[in-house]
Amino acid sequence: MKSYEIFQKMSPTMAVEILSYVQKEQAPVFKSVVQTLASQRNLRSVFVERKPPAERYAWIKTTLGRKPSDILAAHLLQAWLLGAQKSMLCDFLDSLGIKHDEDGTVEQLPESPGPDDLRKAIDQLLMKYSPENVAVYLHAFHDMDSSVTWQPLGEVLGEDERLKLGGS
Repeated sequence: MKSYEIFQKMSPTMAVEILSYVQKEQAPVFKSVVQTLASQRNLRSVFVERKPPAERYAWIKTTLGRKPSDILAAHLLQAWLLGAQKSMLCDFLDSLGIKHDEDGTVEQLPESPGPDDLRKAIDQLLMKYSPENVAVYLHAFHDMDSSVTWQPLGEVLGEDERLKLGGS
């Protein structure tokens, strides 16, 4: 699932969580996203900025859910995950025995663990974190550009109903 598809399928509540976090904690990133999205739609950014927050976030979610916005959607998800969701990233990597920095980044991603190890790590995440947060993270993780593709993770994401976004 591409990043724009994650935005298409996530709940409005999840989108508000992500967007409000980025707006508060990483204001320059948020402003850049708004400017770029407005420009893509042939609008001035002030048109978006003046909307009440609920309308603004709904518009941004919808616009990030379009294929031309995939790179921006990926950037926004990464900003949220590495900022607000560090502990979830670290817990996942720790449960798989993967060395990482304190913010959950990995210098060189190893080959994929087996499906059983992945399921066990995912079960641990789901006991501690919101299923939608876990699903967004794992779909984004699976989509990230990397020289290593974790095919078993794609299979688990396709099979495990708890990790479906938008009821798909």
